[in-house]
Amino acid sequence: MGNSKDDSDKGWLPEVEELRLRESLASQMGGPENLARHRAAGRLNVRERIDKLLDKGSFHETGASAGIPTFDGDRLVKLFPANFILGTGRIDNRRVVVGADDFTIRGGAADAAIGRKASYAERMALDLRLPMIRLVDGTGGGGSVKFLEKMDRTYVPANPAMEIMEQLLSTVPVMSAALGSVAGLGAARVVFSHFSVMPKKTAQLFVAGPPVVEAAFGQKVDKEELGGSSIHTTGFGAVDNEVASEEEAFEHIRRFLSYMPNSVYELPPVKEVTDPPDRREEELIRIIPKNKRHPYSIRRLLELVLDKDSFFEIGAKHGRSVVAGLARLSGRPVGVMANDPKFYGGAITPTSALS
Repeated sequence: MGNSKDDSDKGWLPEVEELRLRESLASQMGGPENLARHRAAGRLNVRERIDKLLDKGSFHETGASAGIPTFDGDRLVKLFPANFILGTGRIDNRRVVVGADDFTIRGGAADAAIGRKASYAERMALDLRLPMIRLVDGTGGGGSVKFLEKMDRTYVPANPAMEIMEQLLSTVPVMSAALGSVAGLGAARVVFSHFSVMPKKTAQLFVAGPPVVEAAFGQKVDKEELGGSSIHTTGFGAVDNEVASEEEAFEHIRRFLSYMPNSVYELPPVKEVTDPPDRREEELIRIIPKNKRHPYSIRRLLELVLDKDSFFEIGAKHGRSVVAGLARLSGRPVGVMANDPKFYGGAITPTSALS
């Protein structure tokens, strides 16, 4: 008997190849020209960011082929991908959800149904009870002015996925990084977090950009004057930490997460103790001067008391009379708050009360 199976039948191979083609086209993001412009501004592209944040090879993308296709007959020849990438990955082998804007496609403006990808990422983190990490670069869901004019309406007063974001804050750790000129709902997504970070010079954050300010007040300001990292990490404290680079921002996110449980339904991870619990530091007997008018280094004192190299400071430039952060004692995560006598004698000021 001959083989009854038709040799010309390729099964599901054509469909699988179609999916691979779509994923390949989507991976080109905004195209060579936009990617080059993005790189010239000193910024990583969205896929480079995800690769540097997560454990190598751990990212599993959801909705990679979402976008606007162009066909030549029945053949797909082009795919204009959505400018939001989401999926799960691992940090120190812990599973997390990541949602990231792609500024090389329409400046990260999540118009129409595209904005639902961000909502999907938030819902995924909530349902799976996994830490949520947002890499924000653009309006992040508010839509472009051009598209709003086309719709002849705005999203106001609704904020897409805000009700999910509220639930997330009481359920899982939420971390955000501002990685470009972030405005509108994107800015809200950054500050609506347990921990936020932004690099110097390459990131800014504002409700609306310089053109809106000029139109409203007749005053020209550049992006740094309006919403640079020095503004948000000092006087206002809208963002927790300022860093020198995007890579350092990812390191801060990884470190913050290391003290956190996956959700409120779990305990935080306890690390193996490498610092002997019976360690004695003779410096402690003299670090605090007898004269109350003489200041001392509270950070040095914390180094001596806590597990070595375990203190992670949060909001160092905001409310400087109080030092706050996370650390470990005998490998167990703890919160730290200490008055700093070098600023206002360690008194609680309005800004330090928020630390």
